[in-house]
Amino acid sequence: MSRFYIIFIFLFLSTASFGQELKKYLEFAQEKFQEGDYVYALQYYEKAMKIDSNTIDILWEYAETLRAYKDYPKAAFYYGKVYGREGAELYPSSLLQYGLMLKQTGEYDKALELFKLGKKKYRNDRRGYLYQKSRAEIQSCIWAKSNQGDSLDYIFEALPDHINTPNAEFGHRIHKNQLIFSSLRADSISTSEEVYDPSYRTHLYSSVIKEGQFETENRIDELAYENVHTGNGTFSLDGNRFYFSYCKDDGYNYKCKILVAYVDGEKFVDIDTLGSIINVENSNTTMPFIGEWDGSEVLFFVSDQEGGRGGMDLWYSFIKDGNQFQRPINIRTLNSIDNELSPFWDGKTKTLYFSSSWHDGFGGYDVFKSHYNTSFGDPENMMEPINSPANDLYYFETSSNDSAFFSSNRLGSNYSKNPTCCSDIYSIRKPLIDFPPTIEETLEDLNRRLPVTLYFHNDVPNPRSTDTVSNVNYIDSYNDYIAMMDEYKKKYSVGLKGEKSDDAKDDIEDFFLEYVKQGVNDLNQFISLLITELERGRKIELTVKGFASPLAKNDYNVNLTKRRIASMVNYLSTFDNGVFKKYLNNTSENGGELRIVQIPFGEDEANKIVSDNPNDKKNSVYSRAAASERKIEIQSVDLRKDL
Repeated sequence: MSRFYIIFIFLFLSTASFGQELKKYLEFAQEKFQEGDYVYALQYYEKAMKIDSNTIDILWEYAETLRAYKDYPKAAFYYGKVYGREGAELYPSSLLQYGLMLKQTGEYDKALELFKLGKKKYRNDRRGYLYQKSRAEIQSCIWAKSNQGDSLDYIFEALPDHINTPNAEFGHRIHKNQLIFSSLRADSISTSEEVYDPSYRTHLYSSVIKEGQFETENRIDELAYENVHTGNGTFSLDGNRFYFSYCKDDGYNYKCKILVAYVDGEKFVDIDTLGSIINVENSNTTMPFIGEWDGSEVLFFVSDQEGGRGGMDLWYSFIKDGNQFQRPINIRTLNSIDNELSPFWDGKTKTLYFSSSWHDGFGGYDVFKSHYNTSFGDPENMMEPINSPANDLYYFETSSNDSAFFSSNRLGSNYSKNPTCCSDIYSIRKPLIDFPPTIEETLEDLNRRLPVTLYFHNDVPNPRSTDTVSNVNYIDSYNDYIAMMDEYKKKYSVGLKGEKSDDAKDDIEDFFLEYVKQGVNDLNQFISLLITELERGRKIELTVKGFASPLAKNDYNVNLTKRRIASMVNYLSTFDNGVFKKYLNNTSENGGELRIVQIPFGEDEANKIVSDNPNDKKNSVYSRAAASERKIEIQSVDLRKDL
C-alpha cells in the first residue's frame, strides 16, 4: 500500500472522527441551551469551536447562548462576527442583537450607528419588530448619551453577601420587618458555576431586618416545590393572603401562573391557583403585586394573554372580598411590543413603577415610573444609579418611603465567572443631610451639558424681516418645524428612486430625531438645573451663538440669528408659568439674575459646501447639510463677576 493512500485513509478517519465529535458537542450544547443551562451549553460550544470556529451556524448559536448568559461583551463580539459574514441575510436579527449587546456594555455611540444601519436594513418591513425596535433604540441611545452621568444623589449599596450570592437574587417586599426575596440556589456549585444539585430552582426566602442588619435568610419551605420555580411574593392589604408566581420550565423560558396561600401565623397554608380570569389558559402570567387604589384592593401583574400589545404586558384587576377579581385591564399607554415587567404600585402617590426593555433607557431593562391622573402618564426613567447599561428590575419602596430596593446584574454584582451573569439586590436611600453643590460644581455640571443646540426652518422666525427681535416662542417654532418632517423627506428625495430615495428620507428623519428633537430635550434638562441655581440666588450668564445657512446675505442673516436667540429667550420667559421671568428682568427677591449674551453670526460661519442657490431649494433649504446650519447654541455658562 502506497504512503499516499495510507495518509489519505488516516486523514479521512481523523476528519470523520472530528465530525462525529463536533456533532456530539453541538447536540449536547443545544440540549443544554433549551434547558436554560447556559454555563454547560457554553462549555460545549467552546469545545465545538476548537474543532470548527468558522461555520456561521455555530457562531450564531454561540452568540445566542452568550446573550442568554448575559455576557454582553462576548455576545457583541460574536454577533459582530456573524453579521460581518452574512450581512443579516441568514440571521436577520444579527445586526439588531449586535447593537443591543453593545448598548448593554454602555457603548452608546457604536450601538447608535448599528441601530441606524438596522433601520435601513429592515425598512422593507416597516411594521416588523426588527425595524420598529431599531427605530426605538436609536432614540434610546440618543437619550442615554444625553443623560449618562446624571446620577441621583442617593446612598447606594448592595445587600450583604449572604443575601447576594454568586447566583441570582430578586427582591420583592419588606413585610413586618422581613425582606421577602427570591434566589436561584443549589447546595453544591463549583467555581465554574456548574450545578450539581438537581433541585437548582428559584425559591422564596425571608430575612429578618434587625437594627438595620439583614439576618440569616431562611427558605420558605411551604412554597418550595420540586422541579418548579417560585418567586415574586406579595401580601394582601390585610396580610392574610400571600400571592406568588409558580413557574415551570418551558424550553429556555418559563410558563407561570399566580398562586395564593393563606397566612396562618408564620406558616403558609391552603395554597390555591387564581382562577382563569387572571391565569388565562395557555398564557404566561406572573409578577403579582397587591396595592391599594382609592380604598380598593388591586392586583397588578404581567401576562402575555390575548388583548395585550405584545410580549409581557402590565395588567391590573380590582379585588372584591379578597377573592373576587374584576376583569383585568391592560395598561396600553405603558405597554409596548417588548416586555414590561415587575410592577410596584404606590397607592399614596398613585404611581406605578415597572421595568421595560422598550422605552428610552440606559440598557436592557430600565426602571420607570408613571403617575396616574385619570390615566397613566408617560413613563419617566428613574435615572442612574437605579438604572444602568445592564438589566434593572423589581423596584419597590418601603412603606415609609425612606428607602427603595431593586435588582440588577450590573458590573459590581456578586459573581463567580461572568461579571454580569446574575442579579443582586441593591438598596438606595437619600442622605440624611443633603449638602447643596458648590458654585464650582454647579458650573461644571451645567457646562458638561453644553452645547445645547436648537434648530430652525429656513428664515424662521419672522420670515422676510430685518427685525432683530421676535415675539415668537421657540417651542412654537419647533413644533411647526417637526410637523414639516414629511415635507422635508419628500422634497429632499425628489428625483431619486428606490434605495437612494429611501436613504435620503432616512437621512432627514435621522436629523430630526437625533438633532432637532434632542435639542429640545437637552434644553429642558439644562434649564431644569439652571432654575435650581437661580433659586439659590446665583447670578448666571449664558453665552448664546446664532448661525444661519448661506442662502441670504450676511447682514440679513445676522438679524435672523438675533431673532432666533430672542425666540429662545421667549421660551424661557414662559417656561413653567414664567419661572425664569423675574431672573431675566432682574426683579427676583433672592438676587438671582440671568443674563443672555448674544453672539450672532451671518453666513461667514456657514459651511462653504452648503448650497446658497435660491433656485435649488432641495439643497439650499431641505437638505440635511443646510438644515444643520440653521441653529443657535448655548455654548457656555459663567458666574457673573461684575455684580
